[in-house]
Amino acid sequence: MNLITHLGRALRHGSLLAGATLALAEPSAWAQAFPQKPVRLLVTAPAGGTSDMVARMVAEGLAPLLGQPVIVENKPGALGGIAMQDLLSSPHDGHTLVVAPNALVSEVPHTLKPKYDPFKDIRPLAELARSGLVLVSNPALPAKNLNELVAYVKASPGKISYASYSAGTLSHVLGLQMSKVAGLDMTHVAYKGSPPALVDVMGGHVPLMFDGVATSLPMIKSGKLKAYAVSTPKRLSVLPDVPTFTELGFPQLEAIGWIGLFAASDVPPAVQQRIREATLKVLQQPALRERFKDLGQEVGQPLTSDEMSTALRSDSARVGEVLRSVNYKPE
Repeated sequence: MNLITHLGRALRHGSLLAGATLALAEPSAWAQAFPQKPVRLLVTAPAGGTSDMVARMVAEGLAPLLGQPVIVENKPGALGGIAMQDLLSSPHDGHTLVVAPNALVSEVPHTLKPKYDPFKDIRPLAELARSGLVLVSNPALPAKNLNELVAYVKASPGKISYASYSAGTLSHVLGLQMSKVAGLDMTHVAYKGSPPALVDVMGGHVPLMFDGVATSLPMIKSGKLKAYAVSTPKRLSVLPDVPTFTELGFPQLEAIGWIGLFAASDVPPAVQQRIREATLKVLQQPALRERFKDLGQEVGQPLTSDEMSTALRSDSARVGEVLRSVNYKPE
């Protein structure tokens, strides 16, 4: 074997080693290079909603950890479809993310055929906040407690309506479940987020609503809304006088929803991990946890992406069963 052959083999071997080293280093390099520009958090709800408030608090903590501005953009409409279209049409490099309730994956697809596959096109990175809902009404409604409310609705079958912050969400599904277990006939009215729905509830246009605690809390405390029950397992410290549905004999209405951070599923895994780790650090900050508590929210569980995906599939199956049990037809 001549010198030229030896040199050729050495060069090829060196190139292979270099390529292997680069391949091994590439994920780390991706993570270290991220982010290279401002990060966008697309919120599926309008400004002032629970998801919006949570997103802004998390963005505030993420920016110094990532070394880039984190910009919250409200993209309500089409049951999250507008935000999802923006996410999936943007480069899948982690610079565009979505903040949305778990309903985006587990509930909405049952009521509207989305243009994306909720279990293939997007991936949950972190559970940000979790809480139940509170059943509220216009203060002028004569019912003083849940039993009186049930009797009031039964006395006017088909004439009492309830609002939801979006069709197919927990706000909608709890109304369907309440109608079933209490033998009620209520009409559902869907809105594009909590703020516009609450305006109509306070104005007396729609009597009732299952709403997120964070958005209803200020109006409950100021007397602009009446609260009947919460769907959490225990009473909330911010609403100590409001009983749980379980206390009142309706354990079927115990339910928790959560707000999550989602990315396009094909964002490089190392970038997904960088975002996830930074987000979990933000969620451990005592000041943020206190702010969440003041909104009636708990910090999300530190589940892995796979654990969240499994939970979403389970929730989706449960919601589908509920909708079928009441013969729900998409609106």
